[in-house]
Amino acid sequence: MKLTLTYALFVVVAGALSLIVVYLAMRFVPYYPLADVNPQAAAIATRPDILRALAKASGIALLFLALVGLGAGWLIAGRVLRPLQDITRAARRAAHGSLDHRIGLTGPRDEFTELSDTFDDMLGRLQRSFDAQQRFAANASHELRTPLAVSRTMLDVAVADPDGQDYRQLVSRLRETNQRGIDITDALLRLSALEHTPPTMEHLDLADTARAAVEAVREEAGARIITLSADIRPAPVTGNGVLLRQLTLNLLHNAVRHNLPTGGTLSLTTGPDPARPGRALLTVTNTGPRLDNTVDRLTEPFLRGSGRLAEQDSTRRGHGLGLAIVASIVRAHHADLTLTANPGGGLTVRTSLPGAPGDDTGTDGNQASV
Repeated sequence: MKLTLTYALFVVVAGALSLIVVYLAMRFVPYYPLADVNPQAAAIATRPDILRALAKASGIALLFLALVGLGAGWLIAGRVLRPLQDITRAARRAAHGSLDHRIGLTGPRDEFTELSDTFDDMLGRLQRSFDAQQRFAANASHELRTPLAVSRTMLDVAVADPDGQDYRQLVSRLRETNQRGIDITDALLRLSALEHTPPTMEHLDLADTARAAVEAVREEAGARIITLSADIRPAPVTGNGVLLRQLTLNLLHNAVRHNLPTGGTLSLTTGPDPARPGRALLTVTNTGPRLDNTVDRLTEPFLRGSGRLAEQDSTRRGHGLGLAIVASIVRAHHADLTLTANPGGGLTVRTSLPGAPGDDTGTDGNQASV
């Protein structure tokens, strides 16, 4: 209605201005009183008569323009606002919880199509986020319930047959199961803290962090007969030392535990990012099973390379939170995380971190392998 009244008012004002110009122009038309010269010319219209007739005709014309402006304005406003009505209906459906629909506005590129595409993109991101949250809630419930269910089963068996129990072994298994529940809870708390508390940043060399992380996983890699190689070059970054160490350890542990049963390889490199000057690049590559269909979701909590289910071997079992914590640390550092499935199996993880201002990343490094 506002647009209609605006259009109609514009038409009426434009018409009124045109008629006023004509009326004023008519006032300056030369006037010759013919009746003074020729009495028979008295029947000829004089200028005052013409001006009165023009004023009357102008009033009728303005009324006609107002009616035309209202009718045409209503049609034009309805046509202009039709895409906005589609967007409003989609927003109303989204407000009631339906996120699987898209506007898909077609036509020339204008403000409405840009708004439509932006809204569709927002709906897609919201749907993916809500789906991920639902999976997280279901998986977290499963992960937290499993140790409790296992503990209760062992206690029920002990109550049913108290004389036939090896209580030393029972206590050890209960302690291990309880510790697993504590580890999951601690990991969830760390994940939550990373999402809400900005870390303290400092200038440091990612090479030192990577070198310490390699030494921390060297024994586990050797026990699994995994060849570990490291090409560590200076990589000054701006970040939190504790979190970057956690990030590197998580990547290495993930690469070791989701590798081939024996005879696999694992490599780590640090140095300047060749594609983005002024940034440092941490790359971890390992062999392992093919991950073509799951690589895009590996950073979701409780998702493991083989799916949500944990490994039967407790020494290879994780909580499914390693890469989720890595992704949170990356976001906290305003860095970029890229996961790429290797053609022959395994995963390549690249983390591009902001470099330290004023530092010149060198090219000399050291090579370590087992």
